[in-house]
Amino acid sequence: MSSNPAIDPEITTELIRKHGLNQAEFQRIRELLDREPTFTELGIFSAMWNEHCSYKSSKKWLKTLPVDGPQVICGPGENAGIVDIGDGQCVVFKMESHNHPSYIEPFQGAATGIGGILRDVFTMGARPVAAMNALSFGEPSHPKTKQLVNGVVEGIGAYGNCFGVPNVGGELRFHKSYNGNCLVNAFAAGIAKTDEIFYSAASGIGMPVVYLGAKTGRDGVGGATMASAEFDDTIEEKRPTVQVGDPFTEKRLMEATLELMQTGAVISIQDMGAAGLTCSAVEMGDKGGLGVVLDLEKVPCREENMTAYEMMLSESQERMLMVLHPHKEAEAKAVFDKWDLDFAIVGETIKEDRFLIRLNGEVKADLPLKALSGEAPEYDRPWVKTPAPVPYNDTPDINAADALLKLVGSPNHASKAWVWSQYDHMVLADTVVRPGSDAGVIRVHGTEKLLAFTSDVNPRYCFANPEMGGKQAVAEAYRNQCATGARPLATTDNLNFGNPERPEIMGQLVGCIKGIGAACLALNMPIVSGNVSLYNETDGAGIHPTPTIGAVGILDNISQLIRMIPDEGDQIILLGETTGHLGQSALLADVLGQEIGDAPPVDLAAERQAGALVRMLHAQGAITAAHDVSDGGIALALVDMCLAADIGANLANVSDLPDITWCFAEDQARYLLACKDTNKVLAHAKATGVPAVAIGKFAGHSLGLCGTDISIKSLKSAHQNGLAKVAV
Repeated sequence: MSSNPAIDPEITTELIRKHGLNQAEFQRIRELLDREPTFTELGIFSAMWNEHCSYKSSKKWLKTLPVDGPQVICGPGENAGIVDIGDGQCVVFKMESHNHPSYIEPFQGAATGIGGILRDVFTMGARPVAAMNALSFGEPSHPKTKQLVNGVVEGIGAYGNCFGVPNVGGELRFHKSYNGNCLVNAFAAGIAKTDEIFYSAASGIGMPVVYLGAKTGRDGVGGATMASAEFDDTIEEKRPTVQVGDPFTEKRLMEATLELMQTGAVISIQDMGAAGLTCSAVEMGDKGGLGVVLDLEKVPCREENMTAYEMMLSESQERMLMVLHPHKEAEAKAVFDKWDLDFAIVGETIKEDRFLIRLNGEVKADLPLKALSGEAPEYDRPWVKTPAPVPYNDTPDINAADALLKLVGSPNHASKAWVWSQYDHMVLADTVVRPGSDAGVIRVHGTEKLLAFTSDVNPRYCFANPEMGGKQAVAEAYRNQCATGARPLATTDNLNFGNPERPEIMGQLVGCIKGIGAACLALNMPIVSGNVSLYNETDGAGIHPTPTIGAVGILDNISQLIRMIPDEGDQIILLGETTGHLGQSALLADVLGQEIGDAPPVDLAAERQAGALVRMLHAQGAITAAHDVSDGGIALALVDMCLAADIGANLANVSDLPDITWCFAEDQARYLLACKDTNKVLAHAKATGVPAVAIGKFAGHSLGLCGTDISIKSLKSAHQNGLAKVAV
């Protein structure tokens, strides 16, 4: 075992702490090795045993999520999840976070987040066809917010536009809990043939391990460990741990990889993401039950005198690791030469349970490979249930029209066009529904099928009542799919939380997972992939729990597509029951500055029944348009439809509730429908047991809201200018 005192520092308690390991974990490493680890070995264990890679705090609870179904080809554990869409095709998709890097270096942090999620998709043999992003920032008045928003949006656009994938949807929110820790969650989906899927498990003894793509540099060294720690006043020192991306290299890497897959040369393949060469090699070996030997002097480097530690932990972008059929080496190399990318045999698979790292013939690490993955700590952390909130039963003293104008013009509910207009959402020419609707929709090229994508969560609900908030995130994703006419297929999740070592934060995680699991099961939307991002805290202040749900649905043909654009003269039907729930509502939070009360209850049976009815009504030609009712209640949903069609509407309070409550309540399992014949819709609703009532008509140039009148022109102006505080 070689250790150079001139390069390798002494392993001290402080060094162990900086590597994200506690003393018990370090002692376990010594027991596994029966000796002291080298500096490189410490780095490898740190990479594999950190929260970001090992899920050591969440694994116990993730195992409770529903992951199976007749539509599922591949669930969690691979680079991405895979769902069957018929005709020998499948959709490959995943959501992943790049939160910590984006706060430190917004442009590159967000850009490389997009690059990483795209690699997860095409690594499995799928050509990316859509992207989304869910973004959470601090208050618009916070001194860092404008810089973060502009940098992140620019980074996403720069990388995605150059790569050439349409960005079709997502979320943008502002809240003080994100002042010290923004969230950047990236989603990507691709299409593959079901008989041409590529997995990461290595197989065969003595097979070449091949490095593919861009050269290795010192950028991103220690990035996965940094992503598993809280921020403090040393945040600027972490800037070198942020990776630097090159979308044009990524585009070439995708084309080369997909071409390589057609040669039959690929036994297994893995993206070099978090923890770079270490994680990709260990995961391939572990899944295949094999050991791996790497000779690092063969790794293509763009910087001189890189150490074994640096090469093993670098998170330089646009790189892959592959196990190759030996007799296909020349053919495979020719493909990468053609695309001007590195192709280097850097090691081989072995029978022994061993991860052997050499540099110029010197052994730098010699570890039991399975221990790096299988022996990673798994904690059953103490947790406490979030106390039940005090219900909110008051009636706000505010005029409905004034409240609506303020809500429409608030950064959380204003038009997000400033964001998505910077993204290319039409590249590949298959986008059918652009950002700004219930879901983004694309054609499956060369077929009549369409895919719908949406991303949803309400962090206020999750903070007040984690289990109900988790249910609601899935339920809203389900509603957005149904309101678009799509049959929901499956979900991916991005679980963003604070420090799990605090029992109250761990309780939020447990509660949200319980709610998500119940909803995914009831709505037949299994979780097939995902990501956990913990330690989203700065100086002990954690974010609101933000378990983002990305959902995918399918439409058999374009005739099933429902838009949210009504016709002049259409009648308005409210589907679902309104009890007047205002707790944790947008009205209280974004108009009155109060985050009080409980999250709204979620009736999953009612959600499923109402969603099925919306799709059935459209199939029978009974509705013109549909839109789900969520944040801001009936009033904000109606504004969305009016602005989409550029027409007004008249709304009547047909309940016993006060006008302000009727307009802004956030009861779940509700939709607004536009139709020509109310009797037909109401009869179908009655037959299926779904509450429904006629509440008005689309007409004119103003919104008549319970006795008050607001011009569409003023609503449009407020809506379009709401992001002015954070836009350039």
